[in-house]
Amino acid sequence: MDRYHAAAGSAGPENGELDSPPSGLLDLLGVAATVLDDKGRIVLWSPEAERLFGYSSAEALGQYAADLLIDPLHRPRVLDLFGRVLGGEPWAGGFPILCKDGTVRQTEFRNVPLQDDHHHSYALGIATDQTQLRELETGLALTSRLFHHAPFGLAVLDPDLRYLLVNPVLEKIHGRPAHETVGRHLSEVIPVPDSGPIEAALHHVLATGEPLLNQLTFSTTPADPEPRREHAWSTSYYRLQDQRGRILGAAATVIDDTERHRAASEANRVRRRLATLAEAGVRIGSTLDLERTAHELADIAVDDLADVAAVDVLDVIFTAADPALPDTGQGAAFRPLAVAARPPTEAARAADPVGEVAVYAADRLVTQCVTTGRPVLVPRLTAETLRRLGHRPDSDILTRAGAHSYLAVPLNAHGCVLGALSLLRVHDPRPFDEEDRDFAVELADRAAICIDNARWYRHERDTALALQRSLLPRRAPGRAGLEIATRYRPADDTSEIGGDWYDVLPLADGGTALVIGDVMGSGVTAAAAMGQLRTATRTLSHLGLPPADVLYGLDRLAEDLESPFATCTYLTCRPDSGTCEFASAGHLPPVVVRPDGAAELIDPPPGPPLGIGDSTFTTHRLALTAGSRLLLYTDGLVETRTDAIDDRLQLLLKLLTKAPQDLEDTCDLLLDQMRHPGSRDDAALLLACLTPGPAGATGDHSGGARTGHGRPSGAAGR
Repeated sequence: MDRYHAAAGSAGPENGELDSPPSGLLDLLGVAATVLDDKGRIVLWSPEAERLFGYSSAEALGQYAADLLIDPLHRPRVLDLFGRVLGGEPWAGGFPILCKDGTVRQTEFRNVPLQDDHHHSYALGIATDQTQLRELETGLALTSRLFHHAPFGLAVLDPDLRYLLVNPVLEKIHGRPAHETVGRHLSEVIPVPDSGPIEAALHHVLATGEPLLNQLTFSTTPADPEPRREHAWSTSYYRLQDQRGRILGAAATVIDDTERHRAASEANRVRRRLATLAEAGVRIGSTLDLERTAHELADIAVDDLADVAAVDVLDVIFTAADPALPDTGQGAAFRPLAVAARPPTEAARAADPVGEVAVYAADRLVTQCVTTGRPVLVPRLTAETLRRLGHRPDSDILTRAGAHSYLAVPLNAHGCVLGALSLLRVHDPRPFDEEDRDFAVELADRAAICIDNARWYRHERDTALALQRSLLPRRAPGRAGLEIATRYRPADDTSEIGGDWYDVLPLADGGTALVIGDVMGSGVTAAAAMGQLRTATRTLSHLGLPPADVLYGLDRLAEDLESPFATCTYLTCRPDSGTCEFASAGHLPPVVVRPDGAAELIDPPPGPPLGIGDSTFTTHRLALTAGSRLLLYTDGLVETRTDAIDDRLQLLLKLLTKAPQDLEDTCDLLLDQMRHPGSRDDAALLLACLTPGPAGATGDHSGGARTGHGRPSGAAGR
């Protein structure tokens, strides 16, 4: 025994062996030790034997083991086995033992022979509860089976995060066999660029004992035939500890969740794109402005589909009502309408400037898209395909920016190709695929309808505007005793052109007729109706009729027009006497600005609009002094969707009170201050000033009126 203590002491507490806590496995089994002499008497009895069999050392020591622990039925076999062990033959197996409380415990034994230095023989018995041992063996076998045959990766790491065990699945994930992994630190093995977050998670688990479940990470794996393909890994971490709470390390499970993650991502992608298409139906075509519609399409495309989007339309659609596809052997002239990039990228510089005409050769990809009417998909750009993206040598810009995938889809509307939507991926590492192509085609088809509508409205607007301007006086004619300035401002909205007009007409008696009118409706139809009313007004003015009778004649004509309703003010002015006569058919009241700057509305009750039929109009008289100004205008100058008309008229009077002396400057001031950006109505105004002269008028505003029955009556009616 002294020699034992000497040997044990050589290890020394400083080596940590004697201070190590007991093994959790031995504690779990409760291994008992007993020693019998060659007569079969108990000479050593461990505390675990006392706990296992119930006898204290005082009760067991010196007793014959066969008498104390063995049922008489089993004594012959025990004696035989005891003799074989003393003869030098170890024995292992199960045996029933009588416990102190009278119960029988199935016990697993390991018996080996011993000799002391005097050559005395002994038998050492190591025993544990057989049922508990079998349970442990089953658990270990199951654990081993699961560890080696689990369909997911398993690892055991020590507290310093060095691998202790690695199963075959994890070997494949890591791309190295277990013997090259065990003993290495986690950061040396796992195939991720930065192991910091994983190490932090494991340290948290070791410190708190709280497992972390289903932590999602992404990396490639040598186990994949496509080594560059990224996988999604669902990883869980658990702390390992023994029965006494000693921390043994951590276990990690790694499940390849790529397919489920891709399926979920694809489902989210489909939902997102359906939402994008629904949003596109609201956002694209919010106006009938061609450029704005193109910008709306480009913005939608970079929200979900591409990093750079460009909308180019064929230049021919601006000149032809039914443009034909370019010849496949020829180039095509495009007019870029919109470019969008999100996030900003140098690749956007390769796009042609918006608004300028760009001619692309037949071999360019966008030209092929519009000439064939089919999408062009280039998943991976090469030096050759980069060269074919534009008409300028932009491939260096695109290469530096990292452009790697290209997609162009035609803008098809009503069987006509209007242009193309071109898409680039720069920051997004995924190449365009067939699903992206189908989504882009759906998006482009919806947008193309809006672009085509905007194109037709622009065509109608340009036609109506050309007709409108051709019918209006090129400039206000000079008239004796009057200084005159006029303005026409078309609507900013493409669909509201065509109804407003003004005119300055000489009268037979030397006077001047000032006319302002507004045909209800818009477009070419309204412009044509306006032209007919203007021609009729000129004809009636030569008859010398009073204003009420002129409006009666226009009312009869308006009944037969396609746009039958219109408002109009017809005013005659004779500067030599300072007298004016006017009649109104539902039009806004004229404004008089006195020489002292005071402005007022001349607002007798107007008659009904033209086109009602069988209407009665009234001629009103107005006396003006030299230096007075008279303003006639249409509702496009004063009406808005948000402000009360009375407030707008008061603003008009305020501006006229402080207006500059020059009539042209006054017209510009009124349009700049009264017209809002994006106005949906055109506006016309006519400003006249009675110039001082020897025959100038000296009267003032009498407010008088003469009722006309609204029917031509010749001289008697004047």
